[in-house]
This record gives sequence, structure tokens and C-alpha cells, in this order.
Amino acid sequence: MGAKGLVLERKNHHISGRHAGSPASGAEAICLTPDGAEATEDKMAEFRNYQSQVGTRVGVDIDEGLRAYMLKVYNLMAVAMVITGVAAFGIFSLATTSDPSLAAATLPNGKMLTSFGVTLFASPLKWLVMLAPLGLVFFLGFRVNSMSLSAAQATFWIYAALVGVSLSTIFLVFTSQSITQTFFVTAAAFGALSLYGYTTRRDLTAMGSFLIMGVFGLIIAMLVNLFLQSSALQFAISAIGVLVFAGLTAYDTQKIKEMYFEGDDVLVAGRKAIMGALTLYLDFINLFTFLLHFMGNRE
Repeated sequence: MGAKGLVLERKNHHISGRHAGSPASGAEAICLTPDGAEATEDKMAEFRNYQSQVGTRVGVDIDEGLRAYMLKVYNLMAVAMVITGVAAFGIFSLATTSDPSLAAATLPNGKMLTSFGVTLFASPLKWLVMLAPLGLVFFLGFRVNSMSLSAAQATFWIYAALVGVSLSTIFLVFTSQSITQTFFVTAAAFGALSLYGYTTRRDLTAMGSFLIMGVFGLIIAMLVNLFLQSSALQFAISAIGVLVFAGLTAYDTQKIKEMYFEGDDVLVAGRKAIMGALTLYLDFINLFTFLLHFMGNRE
């Protein structure tokens, strides 16, 4: 965006006159009369008023643009959440049955799997279900700057659907009531934390750097617990995970807000909105899953 400068051309009004007893040669001295001083003050007052009006208009334009940008981020995130929810419940419905004649396997908690469910959750295909979202999110992160808006958005929707397929297993483990309750608790917490990140004047950069290191620590701990299967370690991971992603929600919101630039074209602004929505989506999903492990009731 080209910088706009305001140029003020000031005209100096000089009133000349002879001093009493001035030399006959006609040498003149310049003096400013009271009327001239008042005119200059009026001009300066008008200029300051004009600057104030221009500054106000620019501030309003930036504020409106920022609100529209953030609204787009939240809307994209909300659509992704809907896609994830529909995909998760749809896969769960196809993978389970209440008819014993259609059951291909029965879980220890009494849930009956269809042949589709056995293929999806009890065969090597489960690793593809688990790892496919991870691969796609890395692809989107590295390739977004060379993708069209429609391609980037479609990739985001596909990623949200794959996350839904991966999350469908929570319906096998936790009760529907606890899943619903945890979702609304997560939504309320996320909204409050994101609002704080948007409105606070405190720089959250230092906190964000610390929390990102915490994410790596959580990943290592979860990998270790795959082998240990320790309930105490899982409880600690869930508690720490809630705190880490609660902080990241506020930090990422502030970062996304600071990414806004009034001069961005449609393509750049769209890519920023998609990546901002992806970031907040990941914060929400992780906050939800850690809260679910922390406070959810198992089947």
C-alpha cells in the first residue's frame, strides 16, 4: 500500500510599514499585525482539525477492515468445525450398529462394530486415519502461498473432514453427554480467551514462545505414554495440555490480528484468513480433546 502523505502549503502574510523615524532611503521592516496573527492561528486550527478528521477516518477504515478480516477468520473456523463434527458423527454411525446381526466385532465396553468399523478402527488402516490429517496440515502450511484461494480453502475443508474421521473414535470411548458438555465448555473458554487475545494491549510474544515449547514437550510425553499406558501420566498430559492450548488461543488470536494489513490484496488477505482460521481451529480441537480426556465420562 502506497503511503499517503498530506502536504500543507502555508502562505505567510506579511504586512509592511515604516517605523517612525525610519531613514528617508525607504528601508522597510516586516512586522506581523494582530489581524495577521489571528489569521495564522485560524489556519493552523483548521489544519489541526483537518488532520484530526483524516486520522479519525483512517482509523475507522482500518478498524472496519480488521473486524471484517477477523470475522472471516472466525467464519472459516466455524465452517471447519461443522465439517469436523458432521464427519465424526457420520463415520461413527457407519462404524457402529445396535443390531447384533450386523455386528462384525464387539468392543469391551459393549459397542458393536460393523465390518466398516472393523476395517477403519481395527486394521492397519487406522494408522492412515491417524496420520493423514498431520500430513495434510503440513502440506497446507508449506504450500498455501502458492495455492489459489479456492484450492487452499478446499484443502482446509478436506483437512477438517479427515480430523473428523480421526475424532470419530471419541464416540467409542466417551459418553455422548460428556462429549456435548465438554464441547460447550471448550466453546465458552475459547471465546473468552480469544476475546482477551484480541483486546489486550499486553504483548503475548514471550508467553507464546514458552507455550510452543510446551507443545513439543506434550508431544514427547504422549509418545512415551503410548508405551507406558500410565493413567497418571495421561492425567498430567491432559491438565498441562489444557493450560498450554488455553494460552495459545489468546496468543494466536493476537498474532492473527497483527497479521492484518490494510493494503493486502484479496489473494493475500484470503490466504492469511485461511491460515488464521486453521491456527485457531487447531487450538480449539486440541483444547477440546485435552478437556475431554480430563473431564469426560467414559463408556
